[in-house]
Amino acid sequence: MTEFDGRTVGRTGRLGREHDDTSSPAAIFERRGAVGVLTLHDPQRRNPLSAQMRDDVIRLLDEADRESTIRAIVINGAGGVFCAGGDVSTMGTLTRETGRARIERSQGVARAIVQADKPVIAAVEGCAAGAGLSLAACCDVVVAAEDARFIAAFGKVGLMPDLGALWSIPARMGVGGARRLLMMNDVLSGREAFGLGLVDRVVPSGQAFDAALKEGERLAEGSPLALAAIKRVLAAYPQVLEQVLLTEAELQSDLFASEDLREGLAAYREKRPPRFRGH
Repeated sequence: MTEFDGRTVGRTGRLGREHDDTSSPAAIFERRGAVGVLTLHDPQRRNPLSAQMRDDVIRLLDEADRESTIRAIVINGAGGVFCAGGDVSTMGTLTRETGRARIERSQGVARAIVQADKPVIAAVEGCAAGAGLSLAACCDVVVAAEDARFIAAFGKVGLMPDLGALWSIPARMGVGGARRLLMMNDVLSGREAFGLGLVDRVVPSGQAFDAALKEGERLAEGSPLALAAIKRVLAAYPQVLEQVLLTEAELQSDLFASEDLREGLAAYREKRPPRFRGH
């Protein structure tokens, strides 16, 4: 069983060692008493969910969940930004087959959060866009700064929401609210997201992490078995996550191979509205 003591965890997965000289850590783990803190750590790019970050997050969550002295987990982003979404720089050459492989690997992030026995709290400052929105919504508690920004963004590049967003967001906001957020690409402030049920607690700018840590400390005082049982039952309501993930993998694979995705990525790079053609 791994003992977390605040040192950086890199690609090797071994405590006390960072990534090799050619790469920086994509996620950093430390502990604050009984609360583990997982920081998405690519601030220069606003913490996109790259392949490296995805793999590190899945591994660190799994290790934290198996560590008996850690009773709750907080996820936050470095540099005042939670997560700007998927790594669009790597999407342009995807085929249906490679797109499906990519989404199935990425779905491990949603599983690691939802299926963990430990409560997971998101601390959102700055933006939670695309996959960042999905990641936050999968958490048991979402704490956001009042000026944080939540946006689905998938439709802007011709994709559907993934990482379980079509399961987690309707569970938080209801189907009607989820439709508008996910189809209209509305941008919600932390205050607006709280009013719609997407966020559980809203705090002044710059205070999301401290507030999330306090939530984690409160949860750490609860019964681990009871909390794990609550999570397990809630994960099956109103529909099973695995079914949503299977369906999203099938549909997202088609979208990864579409011309509309290429157009969406080009428009993103060129800072212009996309001209989608439906194929």
